[in-house]
Amino acid sequence: MSDSPAEHTALGEPADLVITGCTVLVHDEQERIGFEEDAAIVVRDGVVEAVTTAAAVRDRAAAERIDARGQVALPGLINCHTHAPMVALRGLAEDLPTEEWFNDVVWPVESNLTGRDVELGAWLACAEMIRGGVTCFADHYFTMDAVASVVAECGMRAHLGEAYFSSQGPQGREKSLEFALRHRGAADGRITTALAPHAPYTVDDADLAATAELAREYGLPVHIHAAENRDQTDTSLARHGVTPIEVLGRTGILDTDVLLAHGSGIVERDLPVLEGATGRTAVATAPRGYLKFAWPTTTPVRALHGIGIPVGLATDGAASNNSLDVWESMALTALIQKSTTGDPRWLTSRQALHHATLQSARAVGLGEAVGTVAPGRRADLVLVDLTGPHTQPVHDLAATLVHSARSSDVCTTIVDGRILMRDRELLTIDVPAVVSELGERLPALVDRSHGKRIQDYDT
Repeated sequence: MSDSPAEHTALGEPADLVITGCTVLVHDEQERIGFEEDAAIVVRDGVVEAVTTAAAVRDRAAAERIDARGQVALPGLINCHTHAPMVALRGLAEDLPTEEWFNDVVWPVESNLTGRDVELGAWLACAEMIRGGVTCFADHYFTMDAVASVVAECGMRAHLGEAYFSSQGPQGREKSLEFALRHRGAADGRITTALAPHAPYTVDDADLAATAELAREYGLPVHIHAAENRDQTDTSLARHGVTPIEVLGRTGILDTDVLLAHGSGIVERDLPVLEGATGRTAVATAPRGYLKFAWPTTTPVRALHGIGIPVGLATDGAASNNSLDVWESMALTALIQKSTTGDPRWLTSRQALHHATLQSARAVGLGEAVGTVAPGRRADLVLVDLTGPHTQPVHDLAATLVHSARSSDVCTTIVDGRILMRDRELLTIDVPAVVSELGERLPALVDRSHGKRIQDYDT
């Protein structure tokens, strides 16, 4: 906790928000998870000013106060890889292998997308994420001007990239760069941007090398799907003699700040390549989708941990995962890691919370701004109600949060000190209006009679 809460009070400046009586998840100097009970959080100008005791702020003037007794305050969750507008396709392509999912349903439907479809999908996705305690998401999609507009209006934080394929020609890459430069720092700094080549199997080596050069020239990170599953790795080895990770190494992508989506096809020979990269590499894991597609492997979190690569939590798009529930991703990551390693001591609940907070913040390049509740950090916070019967009694608070609590236990979501949801009521999004208009547009959106695809899935 802050050493001098009285000093802040003596300044006489009213706080924007004071949260009292909660238990706060904190990180110590060794980045270990801990909890401070009967605590208070003081927020001013979008920043956490102090984490102190409830008693110390009893008389502190504030524009708003929240009595959070029985609740736990956490850093807002971060969805490190998704395609937010794809909530419009939720449940459209079920029980299919990956190739059929892409080629027969998703990519033909995506060829119908309009800017308004993308915007409505983004509104619905942001509503779902805010209600689930997600304060920031990394999005990789098309028509991203519409997504940026929604983020600016609804109050979330986002890391956005305009996706492109080599089949689009140089215009795809140029459009991704133009978007990244135009929106970098938008929405009062809540929007950060990245170059977003789709994947090594849809973006050729020349385009990847050009992307890496642009990233270095303009100081931009890269967000890309890579080694998504073992089939992609095996096919790349058979056709080219290198893995997808080795492709990223030889084209210079790994010498930029890069966020790799999925990585369940990362193999032993990839680890030295990743460890030797000169850029900041992170991986986003979205385990629910891997289970649904029956992929035989998952993100090798333990091996990546061993070489110092942060792994953030993600959901992927709701067209494949059916959900944007990062809370579920946290629990599944912990459980699947125990199963695949054969070690019940890995991943612990505290480790899972670390992935959900600081590691996810680092994965999207925001490790110095969010990811922990501490003075000087942006006030991206969620309050979780643990008074329900499914979370009582509490013997181990970390285990309760990871394995017993649900996203529906999030009662308040705050970004940059602004309350986006209070007591489960969304304050910045009109969900019924979005759902109504989206429903009217769905027949045209899901039509596949034209037979067109935006791309072929062939790894």
